[in-house]
Amino acid sequence: MKLFSEAHKTVFVVDHCPYMAESCRQTVEFDMFTKNRAPGIIPLAPISKSLWTCAVESAMEYCRIMYDIFPARKLPATLSSMMSISGDQRLLTVAPKQLMGATRVNFIVSDSRAHTLNSWGQEDQNLQELMAALAAVGPPNPRMDPECCSVLHGLVEAVEVLCKCTDYQHEARTTLMENADRVSNRGRIICITNAKSDSHVRMLEDCVQETIHEHNKLAASSDNLMQIQHCELVLIHTYTAGEDSLVSDRPRKDISLALTSEVHSVRAGRQLPAKLTTLVQQHFDLASTTITNIPMKEEQHANTSANYDVELLHQKDAHTELLRSEGKNMTPITCDHFKGKKVDPHLCNSNRDGAVKDTVTLKWCTPRTNNVELHYCTGAYRISPVDVNSRPSSCLTNFLLNGRSVLLEQPRKSGSKVISHMLCSHGGEIFLHVLSSVRSILEDPPSISEGCGGRVTDYRITDFGEFMRENRLTPVAERGFMMDASMELPLERAKSQLERHTRYWPMIISQTTIFNMQAVVPLASLIVKESLTDDDVLNCQKTIYNLVDMERKNDHLPISTVGTRGKGSKRDEQYRIMWNELETLVRAHLNNSEKHQRVLECLLACRSKPPEEEERKKSRRKREDKEDKSEKVVKDYEPEKSWQDSERLKGTLEREKEELVEAEIIKDSPDSPEPLNKKPRVSIGEIQPLEKVKGPVSLLAMWTNRINTANSRKHQEFAGRLSSVNNKAELYQHLKEENGIDTHENGKGSRQ
Repeated sequence: MKLFSEAHKTVFVVDHCPYMAESCRQTVEFDMFTKNRAPGIIPLAPISKSLWTCAVESAMEYCRIMYDIFPARKLPATLSSMMSISGDQRLLTVAPKQLMGATRVNFIVSDSRAHTLNSWGQEDQNLQELMAALAAVGPPNPRMDPECCSVLHGLVEAVEVLCKCTDYQHEARTTLMENADRVSNRGRIICITNAKSDSHVRMLEDCVQETIHEHNKLAASSDNLMQIQHCELVLIHTYTAGEDSLVSDRPRKDISLALTSEVHSVRAGRQLPAKLTTLVQQHFDLASTTITNIPMKEEQHANTSANYDVELLHQKDAHTELLRSEGKNMTPITCDHFKGKKVDPHLCNSNRDGAVKDTVTLKWCTPRTNNVELHYCTGAYRISPVDVNSRPSSCLTNFLLNGRSVLLEQPRKSGSKVISHMLCSHGGEIFLHVLSSVRSILEDPPSISEGCGGRVTDYRITDFGEFMRENRLTPVAERGFMMDASMELPLERAKSQLERHTRYWPMIISQTTIFNMQAVVPLASLIVKESLTDDDVLNCQKTIYNLVDMERKNDHLPISTVGTRGKGSKRDEQYRIMWNELETLVRAHLNNSEKHQRVLECLLACRSKPPEEEERKKSRRKREDKEDKSEKVVKDYEPEKSWQDSERLKGTLEREKEELVEAEIIKDSPDSPEPLNKKPRVSIGEIQPLEKVKGPVSLLAMWTNRINTANSRKHQEFAGRLSSVNNKAELYQHLKEENGIDTHENGKGSRQ
C-alpha cells in the first residue's frame, strides 16, 4: 500500500551545537550604497555568515519551494471527494501523486537536547511560523560545552515525530476502520550538521536504525502511533570554505528494509542553498524552466532595456509535451540527465556556483492579450522562482500578479515559432500553463491522408469505431476486488481485453479478406473472448462449415484488386488466402482456453480436402489454364495478321499509283498512239478473300476484304486468261498458224 509516499512527511534536523557558530568564510557586501556615500565616511566592512545561518537559510529555501508548488491545505479535493465513498474503498484508489499537496514539514533543532519547533498540524505549515520559531531559538552559543551537545538528540526526536499521525493519515485510518493498517507511514529525515569523519556518519546511521526498530515496537501496541514502513535519511555535512572535507559523498544505500541513507558533503555559503534546491527537485519530482530574453529597463538608464533570464521550478509534468516533440526541428532543450539517463554531471549546464543546472529553455514572447481563455490549455502547474530575491524574478512576479500573461515559445533552428507555454496568475498564485502545440479538438478533424500512413485511405474506419465502442472504460460497480486481493483489478482486466482484441487486427481493408466477409463475423467476434462456451464453439464451427460450402459453390470473395493488373488472382488462390488468414486469427487466440483448440482442430480438418475434391479442383484449374492459353494465342495472332494485310494493301495502292502516272505521261506525248485502257494487274491470290480464323476479325482485315472484292468486280477478265490452260495463255497464235505450226492443248506447238 503506497497511499502516502516519503514526500508526505519531511523532518529537518539542524545542528545547533557550538561549532555551527563558526564563519563560513564567504564574505557578503553589506554596504551597498557606495556611490551616494558622502566623502570622509569609511565604508562598512563585508560580513560573513555562520554555518548555522547558512543551514537555516538553505532549509527555509527548501520549504519555500515546497510550499509554493504544493501549498498546505486542510483536505485537498482528491481526499475530500473520496470521503463520500462508502465502505473500505475509501482512499484505496488515490494515487500518491494526487496527495502531493498534503506535504508536511517538521523542524527540530538539536543541541544539548532536541527542540521541536512545530507540529504536523496545518496551522504550523507556513514559512512565517517556521521563521518565527527559528528566531526564538537564536544562534548557537559558542561558549556552550561541546561535549553536552549532539545531533543525536534531534535524530531520535525525528524518528519519534515520524511515528505520529498527520491529519491526512488520521483521516484515512478512521475512514478505513478495521483496515487501518493499510495506510502506509513513510517519511524523510534531512539532517544538516558538521560531521567529524565517515565513522561518525556511520554511527549516526546506526543510531537512526536502532531508534526506528524500538519505536516500531512501541507503535505496534499503540492506537495513536504508526509504524514506520520506510525512512529516507539525507545527511548533509557542511564545512567552511578553505578547508578540506573530512566526510566523503555517498549515493543512496539501503541500510535495512526500513532505512535508506545518503551522504552529501557541501561547502557552506552559496553551495549549500544550491544543494538543497537540487534535493527538493529530486524529492518532489520537479523540473526547471529558464525564461530567456525577458526585456527589462535598466535602473541607471531608464530609456534602455536589457534581456535577463529567470529560472522557475514546477512539476515535471509540464515538460511532457516538450519531450514528446523533441527532435522535430527543435534545438536540444535539456541534457541527458533530465531524461533519466546516467551521465557525467559536468556535461549538463552549470551555474556560477558549480551546481548542476538541468533546465529547459523557453523564450519570452511579447504578450498580445490579457485574456487567458483564448488559448487551448492542457495543464496548469504552480511555479516557484529559484532566486526569489533577484530583481529579474521580482519584476517578472509583479508583472504577472498585475493580471498580465506571458507566452513562451520553444527555441527552434528554423521554421515558424511554436508557443508551448504561458505564464499567468489566478487568485494571487502564478501558474505555468501548457498550451497544446498540436491540432485542437475544436478544429476540424484532419484528412486521413495527413496521418502516418500518408496517402493510404482505405483504413477500416467503421470497424475501428466498433472496436473503440467494445473497449470503452466505464466506472466499476463491483467491489469484490477491494477485499479480495486475488481478484483481478478492473484496469488489468481491461488491459487484458484490449490485448486480446489487438493480437490480429489489420488496419487497412486491402490487407484483409476475412474481416470484409459478413460470413466470418460470428467467428471473429467470439474467438477474441477469454473463454468459450459450448454454444460459442458450435457457432464457430458453423461459420467454418459455411465457408467450406461457399468454396464448393465457387462463390466470389471480397478480394481487393488495388495494385494488381489483369484479371487478378484465381478463385482457388483467393480461397487459399482466406483460409490462411482465418488460421492466423484462430492461432493468435489458441492459448486462451481448451475450447479455442477445438475451433482450430475443426478449421484444420475442413482445410484438408478429400481426394475427389482435389481432383475436381485440378481439372477445373487445367481447363481454366487451357482457356487462358487459347485466348492468348488469338490475341497474338490478330496483330500479326493485321500487319500482313496492311502491308499487302499498301503494295497494291503503290502499284496502281505508278501505273496511273505512266499512263498520263504516254497520253500527253504527241507522237504516241492512243494507249489501251488497261486495268491494273492484280494477282488472283489478292482477290480471294482472307482465310477465316477462329476468334474475332480485326477491322483492318474486314476493310481489306471489302476493297479487294469491290476491285475484282470493276473490270472484265483478260480473254487469254479465260482460254488459258493451267493458267497459261499462248501468245502470237496467228503467227504460228501462218507458219503451219499446230498448237496443242498444253500450249506447246509442233511442225507438220
